[in-house]
Amino acid sequence: MNPFTQHPNSVGETYGEHFGVATRFGGKLIVAGVCSVLHGVFPWMFETTGSRTVKTLYHQISGRGPAQHGAGEWEGAGV
Repeated sequence: MNPFTQHPNSVGETYGEHFGVATRFGGKLIVAGVCSVLHGVFPWMFETTGSRTVKTLYHQISGRGPAQHGAGEWEGAGV
């Protein structure tokens, strides 16, 4: 099977749909990461932005795809 479509198809998406979802999630994670670094330097800034973003994205992604593809992949990953 085509490596560009195998995983997207396994979660019930086309390549384009998967690209859009993955890049939006990635962009949000980058912003949350920058906010977390700034919070490390300036503790009064972005006090909950990083953790709130990760929790929100987790809840959005945990119910996606047929049979919740990849359920348990993150267990024990320290995340």
